[in-house]
Amino acid sequence: MARTTEDLLATLSPDRRAKVEARAQEMIAEVDGLAAVRKLAGKTQAQIAASLGKKQPSVQKMEKQTDLYVSTLRRFVEAAGGTVEIRISLPGMAPVALAGFEELRDPAEVSPNV
Repeated sequence: MARTTEDLLATLSPDRRAKVEARAQEMIAEVDGLAAVRKLAGKTQAQIAASLGKKQPSVQKMEKQTDLYVSTLRRFVEAAGGTVEIRISLPGMAPVALAGFEELRDPAEVSPNV
């Protein structure tokens, strides 16, 4: 008979279980690309596309890109129901949030006559 994760965790000492659960939370916090963001949000490509006013193949293309505008990332994450915060880590300093990205727009969103 197969054992569940809960069965296995129940056999661990409280200290070891706390370490395992902490690492699991770290791994959950590390997402690998926009597809992972979408899946964590429980959304389909079609749902994200509808929120962005685009077609599903456009979302598929966005998910495969490795170089995005911050504004594109922000719009995608907002379509998934989230927000974007950029944190900067410098040697010997605590991480700081980088402000000012809320108003960024894709060049495609800006009218050439503005």
